[in-house]
Amino acid sequence: MNIVVCISSVPDTTSKINFTENGSKFDSSGIQFVINPYDEFGLTKAMMLKEKAGGNVRVITVGDALVEPVMRKALAIGADSAIRINANPTDSYFTANEIAIYLKENPADLIIAGRESIDYNSGAVGGMIAEILNLPFVNACNGLEIDGNSAKLCREIEGGKENLSASLPLVIGGQKGLVEESDLRIPNMRGIMQARSKPLMVIEPSSDENLTSSESFEKPAEKSACKLVEIGNEAELVRLLQEEAKVI
Repeated sequence: MNIVVCISSVPDTTSKINFTENGSKFDSSGIQFVINPYDEFGLTKAMMLKEKAGGNVRVITVGDALVEPVMRKALAIGADSAIRINANPTDSYFTANEIAIYLKENPADLIIAGRESIDYNSGAVGGMIAEILNLPFVNACNGLEIDGNSAKLCREIEGGKENLSASLPLVIGGQKGLVEESDLRIPNMRGIMQARSKPLMVIEPSSDENLTSSESFEKPAEKSACKLVEIGNEAELVRLLQEEAKVI
């Protein structure tokens, strides 16, 4: 089975986020980047499928050289090769279109993306890839079993779960449940050493056109100080909720 996993490099959630150029550009200096968690679920599932049925696992991303450590980690986890499309995307369509162009020339049986990335949370890349390639797409996928050219899938819907079936090739947007957190793989020394010799191919984008650009970024307002009300002083609590919090 030929599997491609779309990888996004995102800031670690413990990183302190800042902006430069009057708030118009994200400041990447001093930021620790990691594999997008939803993509990591997908990569682990890809490794499990490969171990069960054989095949090849490629990881692909759109980004500059700063994303290569994250791609090397994916190789250390077990991916066979990596492809980096050398561009700084500003919107989901650019990312999806560049990946789709590569996949038209280098098709896969199964394309796994994350449900969304935890930085911009657009959740659009997987669906766009499927649309461009005219393939079926299942998002929020938390269950996947492959039998030959058929797939049985489970995904979250409002108030429950939906079971589906589809034929390969197929695009999914994975999330927790596709594998459990306890199944996620930490690169060992052998994997790290092997990753150094695995191919990481850099290709140039087909276009430099981005449909959107960021005018400015703004941090959310800091939380206000907490006020404590003594037990028995319900009148003061009601006053604060009415006059300051304005919630009643």
